[in-house]
Amino acid sequence: QLETLEQEEQECLELRPHPTEKTTHIVSHEHGMTVMMTLQEGEAEPQCQGFSYSRARLRGVLLEGASLLLLRVLARRQTMPPDLVFPAINTEGDLCTSSY
Repeated sequence: QLETLEQEEQECLELRPHPTEKTTHIVSHEHGMTVMMTLQEGEAEPQCQGFSYSRARLRGVLLEGASLLLLRVLARRQTMPPDLVFPAINTEGDLCTSSY
C-alpha cells in the first residue's frame, strides 16, 4: 500500500530575455490532495493557482514519482498487464488518465 504524501516538481527554462520557472507542489491531506502551482516569467509577478481534489476523485491516482516506481517494477517483472490505466494529474493540475 504505497501513497504519495508530498511531491514537488520544478521546471526552469533559461530563455532570454524572459527565463521561466514553474513549480508544482502537491500535498496529501485527510480530505484529499492540494495542488499549488506557481509560474514566474522573467521579472513579472508570479502567477499562483491552487486546486483541491477529494479522496473519492483521486482514488487510485498515480503521481509522477509513483509512476516511475511502477515502471521499474514492471520492467523488473518483465510483464505488462493489458489496459493498465490510472487516474493522474497533468502538468496543468487537472485530473486526467495515464495509460501504459
